[in-house]
Amino acid sequence: MSRSRNATTVKLTEAAPVFAALGDATRLRLVARLCVDGPLSITRLSKGAGVTRQAVTKHLQALGDAGLVRDTRRGRERIWELEPKRLEMARRRLDQIADQWEAAISRLKAFVEERP
Repeated sequence: MSRSRNATTVKLTEAAPVFAALGDATRLRLVARLCVDGPLSITRLSKGAGVTRQAVTKHLQALGDAGLVRDTRRGRERIWELEPKRLEMARRRLDQIADQWEAAISRLKAFVEERP
C-alpha cells in the first residue's frame, strides 16, 4: 500500500468514532441544537429532546467520547458545548471521500466514452 493511501486510511479510521457518534438520531439532534443555541446545560438540552435527562446525559457522554462536545462546570450545572475542531476534521474527511468518488466517476466516464 502506498504511503499516501496508508495515511488516508489512518485519517479515515480516526474519523470513524465521530461518524459512529453522529449516526444516532438523538445525538445528531443534540449536536444540531448546540450548533444553533450554543452551550447549554443538560436541563435545557433535555427540554424537547423526546428522551429522559438520563438518556441525554448518556448521549452527551458518547459525543464527548468521540471528541464532539465538552463540558464545563458552572456552579452546580454542567454546560455542554461543541468541539469545533472534531467537526471540522469530520467535514474534511467527508470532502476527501467526495473527491475520491468524483475521481472514480471521472475515470469511469472516460473509460465509457473511449469505447467504440
